[in-house]
Amino acid sequence: MNSMTKLGLAATLIALPQLGLAQEADTTPTNADIGFIFTTFMFLVSGFLVFFMAAGFAMLEAGLVRGKNVAMQLTKNISLFSLASLFYYILGYNLMYPGDGWTMQGMLGAFSITALEPVGLAGAEPDLTYASVGSDFFFQLMFCAATASIVSGAVAERIKLWPFLIFTIVLTAVIYPVQASWKWGGGFLDEMGFLDFAGSTVVHSVGGWAALTGAIILGPRIGKYAKDGRVIPIPGSNLALATLGTFILWLGWFGFNGGSQLYMDTAGNVADISRIFSNTNIAAASGAVVALILTQMLYKKPDLTMILNGALAGLVSITAEPLTPSLFQAMLIGGVGGAIVVFAVPMLDKFKIDDVVGAIPVHLFAGIWGTLAVPLTNSDASFGTQIISILIVGAFVVVASAVVWMLLKGTMGLRVTEEDEINGLDMAELGMEAYPEFSKG
Repeated sequence: MNSMTKLGLAATLIALPQLGLAQEADTTPTNADIGFIFTTFMFLVSGFLVFFMAAGFAMLEAGLVRGKNVAMQLTKNISLFSLASLFYYILGYNLMYPGDGWTMQGMLGAFSITALEPVGLAGAEPDLTYASVGSDFFFQLMFCAATASIVSGAVAERIKLWPFLIFTIVLTAVIYPVQASWKWGGGFLDEMGFLDFAGSTVVHSVGGWAALTGAIILGPRIGKYAKDGRVIPIPGSNLALATLGTFILWLGWFGFNGGSQLYMDTAGNVADISRIFSNTNIAAASGAVVALILTQMLYKKPDLTMILNGALAGLVSITAEPLTPSLFQAMLIGGVGGAIVVFAVPMLDKFKIDDVVGAIPVHLFAGIWGTLAVPLTNSDASFGTQIISILIVGAFVVVASAVVWMLLKGTMGLRVTEEDEINGLDMAELGMEAYPEFSKG
């Protein structure tokens, strides 16, 4: 072998590792890729935490209604989530996030079906500054379904199944996405400077307004209010289930608020997510403790259902701004939410508005408080803009909900017969019972 050949072989051997390294370098993710991967992963994890809240709502409602209506509440919850999934895909998502495709700029989004990126992103140019469409759609869907779950508990024990489900379709396909587009879709409320980090108004107050409207139109349950004005307590069937449901909702809320940071591509964003988790937790704890103390003071004994709703009200209250408060401020915000529930429940009874699970005080009243509290810790917010936005969203949801409820009442009828209500909706509407052994004695 001559010297030139030897030199050629030596050069080749030396170059091979370098060629391999160059090939590896071509497939190494960029910083943008890594940010896209982590944010997408965050949406997926946060999304299934919020999905688990559907189980929390189901257990909470199953525990707070009477045994004869438990199967009905469970049917409503599994059905409403499934319908929300379908109709948010068909219409809601692009109505809420139209991008450049507004039908009416800043007011009405796009009318189109959701489409995902191709498999493996083949031929696609994803926005590496954000996350995959599939993860964003999945995450946002969970918020939409949670809004419908709020309504379910408030109108329990006297509403027919199918009218309720039709209302759910309209709520999740149109009412919720339209108003959410005004803030989260970059619409006119966002341009005004309205701040609602994770949805004290966009999600919780909207569900609360729809629930309030439905409860008023439906009227109270038979036997809830005596002719002399007394309020007749109607205990729930299983406080163990209600407590389990509350803990599940508490857990899911970490995804609800934490995922709403929307980015997990920098150390700062990850630190902020941990801050949000801590503030969310302490607000819930404070709401529960305030409800515990207040019910002891007012009624001489603690009220478990108030304590459960106090925790949920604390969570709703911190949802509008879980990032900027200190732990102490978050504790105060959540504590006020817990107090709101204790005083709002009897206030609704004075107006003979029958809310079976306390959804209106928890989601509407505490949602309003949480939205108003944003300027206390975030200097970018103003009380005037927050108030105007609350009123605009409230007016839209009340009017839209009332139209749908009244149309359903005039066509299909909303309320079951007196006999069916007394016997229970499980048998009347479903022909089955959640606890058949107990009902037979």
